[in-house]
Amino acid sequence: MTVPVEPGPLPRERRHTYFFLEVIRDFSPVFLDTEVDMGRVLAHRETAQRSEGVRYATTAYVLRAAGRVLAKHPDANAAIQGGPRPRIAHYPFVNGKVTLDRTLGGRRVVLGTVIPQLQEAELADIQQHLERVREGDPEQFPDFDGVRRLHRMTWSAGRSAFRQAARSLTLRPHLTGTFAVTSLGHRAVDSFHSVGGTTTTFGVGRVLQRAVVREGELAVAPVMRLSLSFDHRVIDGAEAADVLTEVKEALENV
Repeated sequence: MTVPVEPGPLPRERRHTYFFLEVIRDFSPVFLDTEVDMGRVLAHRETAQRSEGVRYATTAYVLRAAGRVLAKHPDANAAIQGGPRPRIAHYPFVNGKVTLDRTLGGRRVVLGTVIPQLQEAELADIQQHLERVREGDPEQFPDFDGVRRLHRMTWSAGRSAFRQAARSLTLRPHLTGTFAVTSLGHRAVDSFHSVGGTTTTFGVGRVLQRAVVREGELAVAPVMRLSLSFDHRVIDGAEAADVLTEVKEALENV
């Protein structure tokens, strides 16, 4: 027996995600990944929790490391506007977008926050920003005013406003960052690749005890898989590999 289905409109709370996915269709992705020995990060976090009473998020360490690395790679800290006459903007600052799993209008959605000036931000400042956003009510929090306003617009007006803002190379680093970090490491996800609407996007998996070889000896260490999606229109694989490797090294030498 066939059960009739009555299709309905896309929920308003998902509009910003739909519009975002529309405007990044020109992205030309290439995917890289590596494994990071998180031993020093975990030791640093444990020490900080005892001495400062703060438990730093894994994402905070990735944001700090990537911010400093991208400051040394201006071509990777750039944004492109496609079309018949493409334009590229290089930024003198590094802003990182972080995606968050939140509930808005009774629906589970992805929201983003941009942490500015990561080329010089300290770990405590990054953690403070993350906690402020995670503890804020998405229904009232000022950082999400634009998303809520978009949801109140008609479909055509919201789509037009989103596309206009996304095309602006001046606005884009403040709306979506100059790079992005997204994490699913709180669940049983080892690795994944995401496109954050930026030239580079880091995907953070869970930390697991794995077998590693150190100085020719087999050992067990906490290992995290870190991925990088990059836009091949902006940079090539060699530079993307440099960025990923340098972030890995920064995390392993906290």
